[in-house]
Amino acid sequence: DMFCTSMLDVADEFTLPTYIVYTSNVSYLGLQFHVQSLYDNKELDVSELRDPDVKFDVPTLTRPFSANCLPSVMLDKKWFPYVLGRARSFRATRGILVNSVAEMEPQALKFFSGENTNTPPVYTVGPIMDLKTKDDDEKTREILSWLREQPKKSVVFLCFGSMGGFNEEQTRETAVALERSGYRFLWSLRRATPVEGISGFPPGEFTNLEEVLPNGFLDRTAETGKIISWAPQVDVLNSPAIGAFVTHCGWNSILESLWFGVPMAAWPIYAEQQFNAFHMVEELGLAAEVRKEYRRDNMLGESKIVTAEEIERGIKCAMEQDSKMRKRVMEMKDKLHVALLDGGSSKCALKKFVQDVVENIP
Repeated sequence: DMFCTSMLDVADEFTLPTYIVYTSNVSYLGLQFHVQSLYDNKELDVSELRDPDVKFDVPTLTRPFSANCLPSVMLDKKWFPYVLGRARSFRATRGILVNSVAEMEPQALKFFSGENTNTPPVYTVGPIMDLKTKDDDEKTREILSWLREQPKKSVVFLCFGSMGGFNEEQTRETAVALERSGYRFLWSLRRATPVEGISGFPPGEFTNLEEVLPNGFLDRTAETGKIISWAPQVDVLNSPAIGAFVTHCGWNSILESLWFGVPMAAWPIYAEQQFNAFHMVEELGLAAEVRKEYRRDNMLGESKIVTAEEIERGIKCAMEQDSKMRKRVMEMKDKLHVALLDGGSSKCALKKFVQDVVENIP
């Protein structure tokens, strides 16, 4: 496991080959190695970057990377040594299995196949997802029933992961954006819990939505919108009614959205999600932007409120029916499905991994 690198020492005691299961993407993995190399070679300490206009080259990307899209753990002096140590541990393994697809990250794989990278082999064996439906739950049945009544690709879905919640002011801005956009919506809405540093508690529930939302919002959107708490994300994304997905850019959510061919609007919150947002918006053109550098982990101070104008613009861009972005998303959907077939890139990578394990067991 990518978070359990202390187990590498145990494997070494038994002279066993070690491999990392990496649940994010190859491009971010490359960023981790790159910032570690820059630091060890005394070329750049990214934890000192504070200018939002600074950009630098990352070998797994084709576009200059904005420093304000670095994850907070790389910009925080207290946590940066942990990032460096993890990258050094990764280098000591025999290989890294990544939950991604070769066709999605050609530049990143080009970097890892180079001769002077001093990195272990990377095996793109994704997408690995749990696509089991949960329609035996009453709340899920109610949500899916509502979606079946909506026209095809007419609904924008907003969901921000297990830790994604917002305060009252941000909730009101989002409501204003949804109403102004004119689109139908399914909104997984939860209240942010105050956090300290990188640790925090899961979001809670608003006890009285009428007090939080703009006056009359619930009445005006009663026929076109539905506010829920927990969302059966896979089931929702698989619905023909969904036209776009406003997401926190967790890697699993990105893969699920692409698997079902749903364009995204990127609104990251924590972890490596700012990098993922840059990757989807700027590098691959598979998502619209809400605000790709937004963060709400309080490690660097909370970002300013995302305005209704920003949210509305991102929603409208993602919901555009004949856009180039939607076409790219559908093309990527096909590539993800083909990768898992016999002879597909992910199946071939998995076979190479198994072969390497067999050849290196003592």
